[in-house]
Amino acid sequence: MTGARIDRIEELRLSTGDEAEIAALLARAFGDSDFGGRSFHQQRHHLRLVLRDPQIIGHMALTYRAIRMGDALVDIVGLAEVATDPDRRGEGIATRLLTAAIDEARVSRAQFFVLFGSRPIYAGHGFREAKNPFTYVELYGARTGDVVRRERAGDLDDMMVLPLGNMDWDDTVHIDMLGTKF
Repeated sequence: MTGARIDRIEELRLSTGDEAEIAALLARAFGDSDFGGRSFHQQRHHLRLVLRDPQIIGHMALTYRAIRMGDALVDIVGLAEVATDPDRRGEGIATRLLTAAIDEARVSRAQFFVLFGSRPIYAGHGFREAKNPFTYVELYGARTGDVVRRERAGDLDDMMVLPLGNMDWDDTVHIDMLGTKF
């Protein structure tokens, strides 16, 4: 992986070729998930980070948006579609991309970096569990579903947060995602 490089791709500048490579990577990495040949699961993102060697072997998507934490409107960066080529797992690809993603989030105006997942890599980079009740809109197969209210994060809904600014995450209030998860 000596020649591997991380590229930063704004969604509006995502080429047809890169989109196809990312879609193929997601299909290999998630196997049983239905992305429908898309380079995203629920909705397009603002920024993609990809690791090339020379083809795309790792991917992370970042979304910048506002959520409600209780009554407060708070800017966050969300992490989605974390994927590593199954044949290249164990080479530190996700670690390199996550470090770059955190760097991107830190230079934004967001107060928190938020993800849904529970892999040890996230805790190792400073994310912690958030057990808040939360509301989001389901979106599967690029179709709007129901509004869902979870009384607490759990299972596939494990929410993790990394503070980026000077605001404290309030574990006691309801989180309104103001739309879909990432």
